Amino acid sequence: MTDKTSEVIWVSGPVIKAGGGQSLSMYEMVEVGAAALIGEVIALDGEVATLQIYEDTGGIRPGDPVAGQGTALSVEIGPGLLGQIFDGIQRPLKALQQATGPFIGRGALVSPLDRGKAWAFQPRLKVGDQVAAGDILGAVPETSAMEHRVLAPPGVAGQLTFVVPAGDYTLKDVIARVQDGRGRETELFLWHRWPVRRGRPYRQRLLPTEPLITGQRVLDALFPLAKGGAAAIPGGFGTGKTITQHQLSKWCEADLIVYVGCGERGNEMTGILTELPALQDPRTGHPLMERTILIANTSNMPVAAREASIYTGITLAEAFRDMGYAVALMADSTSRWAEALREISGRLEEMPAEEGFPAYLATRLADFYERAGAVVTLNGSQGSVSVIGAVSPPGGDFSEPVTQQTKRFVRTFWGLDKELAAARYFPAINPIDSYSEYPDMVEGWWAEHVDPEWRQMRGEALVLLQEDYQLQRIVKIIGEEALPDAQRLVLAAARWLKEGFLQQSAFDPVDMFCPPAKQMKMLRLILSTYRKAKEVVAKGAAFYRIRELEDLGALMRMKATIKADELEKFDELEKSLNDKLEALAG
Repeated sequence: MTDKTSEVIWVSGPVIKAGGGQSLSMYEMVEVGAAALIGEVIALDGEVATLQIYEDTGGIRPGDPVAGQGTALSVEIGPGLLGQIFDGIQRPLKALQQATGPFIGRGALVSPLDRGKAWAFQPRLKVGDQVAAGDILGAVPETSAMEHRVLAPPGVAGQLTFVVPAGDYTLKDVIARVQDGRGRETELFLWHRWPVRRGRPYRQRLLPTEPLITGQRVLDALFPLAKGGAAAIPGGFGTGKTITQHQLSKWCEADLIVYVGCGERGNEMTGILTELPALQDPRTGHPLMERTILIANTSNMPVAAREASIYTGITLAEAFRDMGYAVALMADSTSRWAEALREISGRLEEMPAEEGFPAYLATRLADFYERAGAVVTLNGSQGSVSVIGAVSPPGGDFSEPVTQQTKRFVRTFWGLDKELAAARYFPAINPIDSYSEYPDMVEGWWAEHVDPEWRQMRGEALVLLQEDYQLQRIVKIIGEEALPDAQRLVLAAARWLKEGFLQQSAFDPVDMFCPPAKQMKMLRLILSTYRKAKEVVAKGAAFYRIRELEDLGALMRMKATIKADELEKFDELEKSLNDKLEALAG
């Protein structure tokens, strides 16, 4: 803490100005008033410091003391993060409840990590080894699903002069000492701090070439996201943004999930906090929370903490990336975060840009999304952070500023459609509005591990959906019966594709997760049936005879009737459909 203290001279909601700001520095943490409210310096003008406060400022008045803490807003990185529920500035909600009751008391400060709990530490280096920043000192089996790798913090380098033997240690215990070239020793613990507004360093950024498999066919097969990529899920109220992120949290092939509930409604966040801990991890059979970190900052919590929650989440994700893990971060939603920026900007009396958002909205979004990536870490391992941000445009209007600015910085766009959601069609992702720029990068993975024709089949499916979209506008005017058989077949095939492939039930035990091999079998069957039917119609067969084939019912039901380990049944169904279509041609 700095020796000099400043005092409050102006208060406007979560924004406070303090005189005597020469004792404070930019982005320094502060404590305000007798209640020691937690805040952060966001601007300095001569001796006046502008602060944003992460708690309710009721009762604060001019003259109250402001004490600098000498450090930036930081998170603690160490064993004990997994399975925790934090607020926007990494205060553990369960510990806060025990300390202050069901309502968070103002000025309540609880250590993010339990200092008294002992962890089984297994060293991986020995005395005399050279240590560089990011090196793995040892590991702690934090949960049955995850190993926490204790890293040398950035800025530490030298010779290891002391390391504890394998055993149980608390976060207070020194586990190692490193001596630099000048003979200075640095004590290392099981944990360290890192400022949230500064990205963690890495050795090299990689081109993302492996898809983040989600088990959701519309995403994996048509609009893939690469590990280390960034995606946006925009959609109006009730279109399924949160449910889609729940599905991704449960099924995506990430080692760790960081879920940031940023400014969401309290009842919706309550659902997440009660349902996620009860979910079983399909990968390990253990509770999903063993590899999940939740950050809860509801819409009725202080707005400044909402602005900080996104940075808290991405910093924790980067920390596990540096351990060599693939991390998926769910931000729900970045629109509420942008609204927090707008409110604070308004109280600062800054010149507003479009729809009242600050002029630096695009810069802040870029800073956030560009912290996603696949990298070679400082210790030479590979890790990634994939960011999936929900966007809540008012009225489902994708032309509003947050959605438009987000599109500049993400390469996958999963646009949710209110009409599809109203029709109980889920995931309600509109294939016409959506896109992905990763197919070129992940094509090699699909060709090597699943099907070399993935790219071709994906292209055929997208062309079919585009043709259907154009024909649907004509159908609204003249009706489907007025179309020639070839065009009616396009509508039928698009229906097979949309209802038999893209639509997926999160409650069906067979259909809730679809592995890539099954996805390609399904897509190949639908496209081959369409191609064969097109040949039959070209030879003069009537469309209504194709529509009456009984096996088309099996085609529509295959997603729920054929399991992932029964792929030969797709070949049998394809042969049956092919034979019956061939008979129609004769």
